Amino acid sequence: MNIIEERYQIAIDRIRQIKTEELVEKQYVWYFQTVSEFILKLDFVSGEIRQKRFDSYTLEQLEKLNKELYQEIYRENYDSSFANPAYAVKCLGEEYGRILCYLYKKIRDLTGSIYRDEMEIVTLRMELFIEVYNMFEDEDELRYDNLKDILYSFEKDNTEIFMEYSVDYAVNPDNQFAVDIVTKSNLSDERYLYQYGEHVGANEIKMAKYLNSLDQEKIDLLAHVYTDGYRRGFENAGKDLSVKETVDIRYNLGFERIVKSAIADFEKMGLKPVIYPGGYQTTMPNKQYWFDHKFDEALYLDKAFVKRKLEVARQAYEERKDIAGKMAGPAVIEIFGENPFEPENKKEAPALTEEQQKLSVRYRTEYMQIVQTYIKGDERSFTIIAFPIPEFGEKFEEMFDATVRINTLDAEKYGKVQQKIIDTLDRAEHVRVVGKGDNKTYLNVELHSLANPEKQTNFENCLADVNIPLGEVFTSPVLKGTGGVLHVSEVYLGELKYKDLEITFHDGMIENYTCKNFDTEEENRKYIKENLMFNHDTLPIGEFAIGTNTTAYVIANTFDVVYKLPILIVEKMGPHFAVGDTCYSFEEDVKVYNPDGKEVIARDNEVSALRKTDASKAYFGCHTDITIPYDELGEIVAVTKEGEEIFIIKDGRFVLDGTQLLNKPFGQKET
Repeated sequence: MNIIEERYQIAIDRIRQIKTEELVEKQYVWYFQTVSEFILKLDFVSGEIRQKRFDSYTLEQLEKLNKELYQEIYRENYDSSFANPAYAVKCLGEEYGRILCYLYKKIRDLTGSIYRDEMEIVTLRMELFIEVYNMFEDEDELRYDNLKDILYSFEKDNTEIFMEYSVDYAVNPDNQFAVDIVTKSNLSDERYLYQYGEHVGANEIKMAKYLNSLDQEKIDLLAHVYTDGYRRGFENAGKDLSVKETVDIRYNLGFERIVKSAIADFEKMGLKPVIYPGGYQTTMPNKQYWFDHKFDEALYLDKAFVKRKLEVARQAYEERKDIAGKMAGPAVIEIFGENPFEPENKKEAPALTEEQQKLSVRYRTEYMQIVQTYIKGDERSFTIIAFPIPEFGEKFEEMFDATVRINTLDAEKYGKVQQKIIDTLDRAEHVRVVGKGDNKTYLNVELHSLANPEKQTNFENCLADVNIPLGEVFTSPVLKGTGGVLHVSEVYLGELKYKDLEITFHDGMIENYTCKNFDTEEENRKYIKENLMFNHDTLPIGEFAIGTNTTAYVIANTFDVVYKLPILIVEKMGPHFAVGDTCYSFEEDVKVYNPDGKEVIARDNEVSALRKTDASKAYFGCHTDITIPYDELGEIVAVTKEGEEIFIIKDGRFVLDGTQLLNKPFGQKET
């Protein structure tokens, strides 16, 4: 027995005692017994895994166990869970409720660690639980500051251990936990889903069953669209894929048949799969639980902690610089079709102070720079594809087939039409985008000057490689002179819904913002700053694009799912503006060419150009696309230096000569 196993056994024996004790004040007894019971359930699971008894579990037994592990945070049970900050504060008091709620969240997060046999992390958090319990036993020592010190010391002192796990999972192909599930399991037997230790709901089970109903030829086709897009991303960017050895695969549980076929494709390219915890995900049993704990770091975040975390991150990557340098980049399968989520803002949930917001921004920015040092942006690529999940509804299978159609549109045909748009836009000094009806959008977008229009262009002709499906032309605007109002009546960004989102820009930077999600302006602004602006005081327009995939738009409206689609598809369904970094962040000096041979020179803006003097001021670590749907769009007009106005879109339809076939999905004839 090694030292970790010894510590684990000592801790679990103590927790068995806590489960039956009543040595703390009465109001805390139920909390500590509840958490102890959950830990003992995890101990039971650990034993079943180590003894390989799960192999003989029936599907019903596995479903029952999975439910027991996650049912407390289901929506119907969450109001009376200590994992809910509102309930924890109500029962345990405002002073200790937040910390004890945070502690329970940390314990609940151990479920996946148990299945992955990460006993060091499991033991550390069990010991933290016992240390907190001991303080509640000693009334003389029980003070908020002492409790907070325990929490702070735990997070800071163990940062190196946690970061080592995180970075190693992200780059080391020797971590085979998820890869083995995908490649060695009998995927026709849905019991495999329960090997991850993640929540398995109706979406995951029904998705696996649906894919099991498809023949292997169809599965291979779906996988090949995804992997070939990845390969062409390198080819089109002139990057050498042959020097890379690993690919970062991300997917939702239930898609393993596609992933298994994709792994075989990638291996033909010389790439080994890396699948890390977080790279495989499930649909959340309760998004409010996730939202409530988004800013748990507020309980301990300070300057010293950020400094320490960045130090160990750099150290972890330095120790793995050889394998990190061989990472080719992410290959992502996204999902859509979940029911919309409108969060509740809870005053009991931890919130970052203004100083902590700045520290959080600093950490994200500097961590991103560390990653870029070891996994260089100018040497890697990516691809993203999206599919619906069964929560979509009774027409799920129809939508799945429609999505396959969207993802396999004729790139050659679209490329020619999009080139017509680009040729016109390259004549413009700026572009005017105006909403119609109740949409208040009125934006002028300044474009870069082309020194040699015969060989240069501002807009990239985006076909189905890194971003699947095809269907957009995009640029990085000049910030000075770019301004106005961007307004969308309803949009989903990063799992969250925004009502009447309105952002004002001046010289390309966010000047003001609001929405109508909550009753007060203060709540609305806070919601946008935290979740859309990631606590930055302002962000630039990093991208302006015109989406051309009218087929996707019409299909989305036919199925009435425009606001259920992922941004990956939605961004192709109208003009969109990205706030944050440009599409070329950390790759601004890598030359990019369109299929016609012209170089895309608009890879920079005034903010990203600061990388040459101070990289910390050049990047924001975010890029969020906001799309105006065609039915809210009045016009997109290219305005030349001489004042000539050339309409690209009018009243939500393409009117530029040579683009009319894009109106065909709307039911209009080509002219």
